[in-house]
Amino acid sequence: MTGQRFRNNSLLGDLFRQEYPKMTAVLCRRFGLEHIEIAEDIISDAFLKASEYWAVHGVPENPAAWLYTVAKNKAKDHLKRISLFETRIAGHIKPDEEEAESDFGFGSGYIGDSQLAMIFAVCDPGNSAQSQICLALQILCGFSVEEIANAFLTNLETVKKRLYRAKTQLRDSRFQIRTLSAASIQSRLDTVLKTLYLLFNEGYFSKTNDQLIRNELCAEAMKLALMLTDNPLTDNAQTKALLALMCYQGSRLEARAADTGEMVLFEEQDQSLWNQELIEKGNYYLVNACQGNEVSKYHLEAAIAYWHAHPASPDRWRHILQLYNQLILIEYSPIAALNRAFALARVYGHGKAILETEKLGLTGNDQYHKLLGYLYEVTDVGKAIDHYRLALQLTRASPAKQVLERKIEALNK
Repeated sequence: MTGQRFRNNSLLGDLFRQEYPKMTAVLCRRFGLEHIEIAEDIISDAFLKASEYWAVHGVPENPAAWLYTVAKNKAKDHLKRISLFETRIAGHIKPDEEEAESDFGFGSGYIGDSQLAMIFAVCDPGNSAQSQICLALQILCGFSVEEIANAFLTNLETVKKRLYRAKTQLRDSRFQIRTLSAASIQSRLDTVLKTLYLLFNEGYFSKTNDQLIRNELCAEAMKLALMLTDNPLTDNAQTKALLALMCYQGSRLEARAADTGEMVLFEEQDQSLWNQELIEKGNYYLVNACQGNEVSKYHLEAAIAYWHAHPASPDRWRHILQLYNQLILIEYSPIAALNRAFALARVYGHGKAILETEKLGLTGNDQYHKLLGYLYEVTDVGKAIDHYRLALQLTRASPAKQVLERKIEALNK
């Protein structure tokens, strides 16, 4: 059973996104990752019961607590019914780790620790890095297969195969969540940071959801990244740079969507809505991330975000273009290449940017056609409209579609 059916209901959808990963983390800590399907089924059953019970009796005063209580009781019933505790788990739990029946481990502090511990646990070197991230995004971040595919710019079948292999490997190895050595934590940190990066990106610009911005995902990613900076084992330059990037991007969330839900383009944003406190925090973490000689993709993206958060500088687009030139050398991606082409247009003009963009040949990418639509607005309105229409065909999220429809309508006048 999956949580997909719960996404259509607004309240349950929000609760599913916020609580499902945490509940999964706690139950997997009790059952062990080899029993991950059991944990997922118990939690999905709790959400199913909520959809049925609340329709008749109304939503409880504390819906999240209600879900945790139901999941806790279902887990206890399951353990008793098949004697799983005695036959498979008891031998792996020390006596002082067993909890009284009245405290099953759903306290708020335990959830935070469990979720972060689970992310490190599923980032097991026994799986490929991409499979590790796919599994973490699905189980602990609540991503659908489609959302993971969008994050990796790949197809659904590839993601399904990665998830199947990753779950099979964990189950066959009877993997248990245990305290990791300092070396293991540090060796897995790069994969954990990538997971949090993709989690934040989905919140910042959702390509599959009717909401452009999913604040709860951004907040969750920032919370987990902040926890990493509080631990000496994980508080390194890349972690600080990633948190700086999140702070800069997060500072503009309120200005990126209109009251109607439509996306507000950067140049049209009300800068008075930008969160100056987050910008200052971004400055703090970026300065601290640059104390040594390390330059990672997070450093470069945070520096780019810095210039977006400080638009008064007349030379900012030259700085941004130079940073994208470095970023592409460190870690090429189609999105980085398209963003570089946009910066190129701001520095050297639309004509040069059109040539660079068309060389990329990303004809199946909506961002590719959006950029060409924007670039051709100056020289060939007909081509601009054609590209905006192609982008519209490839775009899934309603807010992004509304922007494209508005662009096409304006150019047709």
